[in-house]
Amino acid sequence: MLDLPHPTPDAPTADCFALAKALSGVHFIGGRYVPARSGKTFAVVNPATGAEVARAAEGDAADVDAAVQNAAEAQKAWAKVPARKRGALVHACAAAIRTHVDELGRLIALETGKALRTESRVEANVVADVFEFFGGLGSELKGESVPFAPNVLSVTVREPLGVVGAIIPWNVPMLLMALKVAPALVAGNSVVVKSAEEAPLAVLRICEIMNRILPPGVFNMVSGFGPECGAPLVAHPKVRKVTFTGSVETGKIVAKAAAEKLVPVTLELGGKSPMIVFADCDFEKTVSGALTSMRFTRQGQSCTAASRIYVERPIFDRFVAEMKKAVDAMVMGDPLDEKTDIGTIVSEGQLEKVRAYIAEGTATPGATAHVCSAMPTDPALKKGLFIQPVIFTGLDNSSRLVREEIFGPVTVIQAFDDPEAVLAQANDSEYGLAASLWTNNLKVGLDLAHRLEAGLVQINQNLVVQANLSYGGVKSSGLGKEASLEAMLEHFTHKKTIMVNMA
Repeated sequence: MLDLPHPTPDAPTADCFALAKALSGVHFIGGRYVPARSGKTFAVVNPATGAEVARAAEGDAADVDAAVQNAAEAQKAWAKVPARKRGALVHACAAAIRTHVDELGRLIALETGKALRTESRVEANVVADVFEFFGGLGSELKGESVPFAPNVLSVTVREPLGVVGAIIPWNVPMLLMALKVAPALVAGNSVVVKSAEEAPLAVLRICEIMNRILPPGVFNMVSGFGPECGAPLVAHPKVRKVTFTGSVETGKIVAKAAAEKLVPVTLELGGKSPMIVFADCDFEKTVSGALTSMRFTRQGQSCTAASRIYVERPIFDRFVAEMKKAVDAMVMGDPLDEKTDIGTIVSEGQLEKVRAYIAEGTATPGATAHVCSAMPTDPALKKGLFIQPVIFTGLDNSSRLVREEIFGPVTVIQAFDDPEAVLAQANDSEYGLAASLWTNNLKVGLDLAHRLEAGLVQINQNLVVQANLSYGGVKSSGLGKEASLEAMLEHFTHKKTIMVNMA
């Protein structure tokens, strides 16, 4: 394996452009930076300007094999480290990440176009929280004493699975990486992460920061494209667990490949999350909550975005008007500018997909497209992947904009009269990730919460993923849970039964 000189500074830096260049062309395998064995790289583009800011190593099966072999060897010793000590090391990683929060926020804003103040810095802070939370759970890797027979000591123990292969998306790459890596490490596994091709830099920097604390080979990072890099990771015979976040279509491919090896898989595959607003809600709080729920500051690029909003008819017109007014007040601009509320779409392909949905909705008879905010006027941003948020009214549940995950700043608001009818509409979806209810009648709210087909239902709030709250969907939104003690125990360990006959 070819070693490279240490290309990145140990101390946090505010120069995200220089840091991006320093991170160019390398994976992180076996405790050190290494180039792709093929020597190939691909461009990392700033979506706010269209400029290339770095080159990422283009990994293939040879790079994946090197990473997995290193991880498998390191895991043998890592599994023997007492669980509380593993947790303490992960907790120390959280402290190190926290010192780099602003740096990581700037780096993720640069490569994804997410606004620094409203999105990217927030994500970096939550990443530190996730590692801190799981770092404290080492002592929870407990077994049980089973009453089998008076002369037989029967106990269970939790053991790690081995090498975990993790594939992450581009929308919140640092957070979704942390939700996979932190519990896997504390449970005694080693990890190989395949980063998203649109956003490989910040997660690579986190891997390097954590490798200052962790034993070499325990946490590895490769970059590349799905068929050439992701598929070999899933298929590798030494990968004993796969955890994936992405599209339904790719998730099915991952699940089939994992099934061929009979290894467990966790899938988080997106959503089409309903928001149900009753006339008795706290109106101002609910309008504000709709902005957060729709993740407009992230240009709607969120699997929990409230892209279906059902509003009780007496307040429908007022709600639409106030929501448009609130989005109009949001500033779209340079993601690295502290005054910016809304950044960009992540890639040209995603932008064209969103535009196609907007065009289809606009052309639908009876539909109204309420175009919000304003495009940036800075000439330096003229090639940026900006798009104005759109609120649609006049569409029904048969519209593709209501049924399909757009992953852009597009939401559909519909009026309703009957709670049972709106429940049926909300559940009429292949997805079941998240939902929210807004009402001061908690009897109604709790009744509907129990009957909504979603893995996470919130009443009078719609927070993003939080450490210690089980997160995961039903139906086509995926399999398994993340972000909780349950996730660590059920998805990153197996239970072994040991029996001792003392007769």
